[in-house]
Amino acid sequence: MQIIQSIRKRAAIATALIAIAIIGFILLDAKNGSAKLFGKGASNSIGKINGVTVDVNDFDTKVKQFEQQYGGRAGSTYQAREQVWNQEVQENLMDGVFEKLGMSLSPKELSSILFSDEAPQSWKQYFTDQNGQFDVSKAQQAWAQIKKSKGKDREDVEAQLIDPLVRQTLFIKYSSLISAGAYYPSWMQKQDAVADNGIANISYVGVPFSTISDSSVKVSDDDINDYVQKHKAQYTLDEGGKLLSYVGFSTDPSKADSSTALDQLTALKSDFATDTNTTVFLAKNSSAIQFDDFYELKSKINSSKKDTILSLANNALYGPYLENGDYMIAKKLGEREIPDTIKCRHILIATSDPKTGNKILDDSAAKKRIDSIVALINAGQSFDSLVQKYSDDPGSKDKKGEYEFPYYTNDPQRSPGFRSLAKEFAETVFFGKKGDKKVIHTTFGWHYIEVLDQRSFEPAYKIAYLAKQITSSQETINMAQSKATTLAGQARDTKAFNEYATKNNLVKIDVPSIVKENDFQVGGLQDARQLVKWAFDANEGEVSDPMNIDDKYIVATITKVQKAGLPDAAVARPQVEMLIRNQKKADQIIAKIGKDASVEKAGSTYNVPVQNAGADSSLTFGSFFISGIGQEPKVIGAAFNKDYQTKSSEPIIGNNGVYVIKVNSVGNKATDTPEAAASKTTQKERQIAQQFGYGWMEALKKTADIKDDRSKFF
Repeated sequence: MQIIQSIRKRAAIATALIAIAIIGFILLDAKNGSAKLFGKGASNSIGKINGVTVDVNDFDTKVKQFEQQYGGRAGSTYQAREQVWNQEVQENLMDGVFEKLGMSLSPKELSSILFSDEAPQSWKQYFTDQNGQFDVSKAQQAWAQIKKSKGKDREDVEAQLIDPLVRQTLFIKYSSLISAGAYYPSWMQKQDAVADNGIANISYVGVPFSTISDSSVKVSDDDINDYVQKHKAQYTLDEGGKLLSYVGFSTDPSKADSSTALDQLTALKSDFATDTNTTVFLAKNSSAIQFDDFYELKSKINSSKKDTILSLANNALYGPYLENGDYMIAKKLGEREIPDTIKCRHILIATSDPKTGNKILDDSAAKKRIDSIVALINAGQSFDSLVQKYSDDPGSKDKKGEYEFPYYTNDPQRSPGFRSLAKEFAETVFFGKKGDKKVIHTTFGWHYIEVLDQRSFEPAYKIAYLAKQITSSQETINMAQSKATTLAGQARDTKAFNEYATKNNLVKIDVPSIVKENDFQVGGLQDARQLVKWAFDANEGEVSDPMNIDDKYIVATITKVQKAGLPDAAVARPQVEMLIRNQKKADQIIAKIGKDASVEKAGSTYNVPVQNAGADSSLTFGSFFISGIGQEPKVIGAAFNKDYQTKSSEPIIGNNGVYVIKVNSVGNKATDTPEAAASKTTQKERQIAQQFGYGWMEALKKTADIKDDRSKFF
């Protein structure tokens, strides 16, 4: 793409364009319907969203872009595909909303964003002046250059910069419209004021469900089916799936594999102790940890053997020891006190252009010039004036040649730390002492440096680690594969599968939730797309061939095919069994204490003390939980029932047990000041606005026509 290459040479804009594309929640590529890199066709469709086809080649390109932009944060490729699909759906739905509402972004509005302090940081950071401030003129010049591009190059620029920015801005506008629709009526304000100011004091007895053991309460399939029937809206499945069981044969390293790694490391210990070229030695012997020629501050060293290693004499060894799956030998190479932050000033006589690398001055001439500058300084001339007159470092020229550097940094471009500075420069300012004045040579040229200040000293250590990773031998892998093959060969249906697992004391995992067609995780298996694809080509009762998943050989069987609609007992059990069991426990507790039991009787029946809540005025009608009890909204509601001031309540079935309460008093807090009342109203209005902002995307999805055929391709 020649235009981007050209722009990169001029102003490094290409990087900014890519960065802009990730500024929002639903930003990735060009708007739906625009020109694509690959042609569309019915055979390449992986789905349709409100009639708009999603092309597999286009989709795969976006997945790769997503992975490049987010790196390790994107997770697995399967997770990246899920993210991109969701974004495809969201973009399509939002584009439809924008079109229906007539929402657009004018050129004037776009300019007001790109060329103002309100511009996204991911855009502004590439156009800064010498003080690090956003330089509008630079951004405008770069934009003018971009606008001259034509054809495919212009389309790519629009896809990477304009379309995402327009969509994000319209998304914000739409969200603002939704939030602006929030309304806090006066009747609700009065009701909330009563709820917030009312306080109760209660005596109570709580009999936890755990009083009755789970094993003594049976939950039948009929119980589950009856419960699901009564709660259809909550448990109806929008799509079907498969229920699986599997047995895993681990390929993790064996004891013999661990011993092999330890023996290899031990054999190298004496040579490591006497070696004087650490970098070469560790590379030559394939250490799992590369040598870092850097003094690590004590507070940053993360090792279970930290104290022992740091107490060693220089060049002494500790180990072998086991840490993070590796056998390791640590060699302490040195220690020193290092400041957390330094302040210095310098004058640079450059010998080459840092942007092009072209030579601009002979090294000998640069050295003579810096020596002359030092002589002038020693003769009493102003450092500030000499910086302005001679220094070739624009980054510090307008700041009296001064810099302040941290030892560590999270953003090397904005605040360079030790590692991002030229080695000679870094060692001078961090390893020297306050007041040092030196002439040094770096790849940039000749420097005169003065160390002005050093703060927050801490001990730091240089440590080399010779490490051998404990890996599985081929023998270990073959053994696991052989066991899996035997199971798959002898058990050709679910019944035989279960019998074989029981007979051979194998751990059979019953996946508790339905596996759906586009899933990539199955129970505890994180990278199980291979298993899911097999499952949706298999019938109930089938047994798989061995599959290598998550460092295991997996053999699985389809225990049930579940259609969309109400789940049966086997599918619903993991979700509802505890609820039903607790209800049965509650029935037993209530039967034992009686429906009309007093607080005192309930306590004596189960030998539970009568307790108090609300004496500290914390029990209000608007409370989310009760101190000493937890989140029990039914108990909170009962605490404000004045009928219970003269008698104990009926047993209340809560989240964690059965409660009987007696209301000791119901009163009010002191009336809020007008300022406090106004503050509460404002806070509540914000909460309502936030609630309006939640869920509307899911509502749009439910009304959309979405066909997802990704499983045919991935």
